[in-house]
Amino acid sequence: MKAISEVSARVAVLDRPDVDTDQIIPKQFLKRIERTGYGQYAFFDWRFDEDGNERSGFALNQPQFAGARILLAGRNFGCGSSREHAAWALQDAGFDVVIAPSFGDIFRSNAAKVGMVIVQLPEDQVKELMESVDLDRGSELTVDLEALTVTTPEGRVFPFAFDASTRYRLLNGLDDIDLTLTHEAEITAYETSREAR
Repeated sequence: MKAISEVSARVAVLDRPDVDTDQIIPKQFLKRIERTGYGQYAFFDWRFDEDGNERSGFALNQPQFAGARILLAGRNFGCGSSREHAAWALQDAGFDVVIAPSFGDIFRSNAAKVGMVIVQLPEDQVKELMESVDLDRGSELTVDLEALTVTTPEGRVFPFAFDASTRYRLLNGLDDIDLTLTHEAEITAYETSREAR
């Protein structure tokens, strides 16, 4: 897992509440065993019509959001089933950060495990960030995990709270295995002492 401390990037706006994991990655695409290859299917039913053509009305199909690494979303993002594929699909689609007023708990955990930064801000602040996005040319935001801030190009700063252990893991690029291996010496010492008995 790559370490992540600051993301200054284009932002996309998905102003919908209750976006569940089945909408993020529909069930018919859950046939792969790798974490990669899901990005092309993210929000598939919203992005494409029955003939496979892009729906021009869907927010994330807009050219000003192309290449976005930060997603601004509505409340209760990632609710629904516990599929970890939802986080994989968003990351594979290029997103490093999701900002919303609230999240599904399991989605938040799954996203952190693959190295995504999940920022929870009050609903009025998320709405203010959404309204600040230039819908003609696009906009950028800076999310600083060290300073725990979101900053607009105009210099408006939104502080956010973040779980300390998850922050440590993200800043240091530690997945579950890496975190366990930080205790390799103690594990080896324990195993050696048990063998000696």
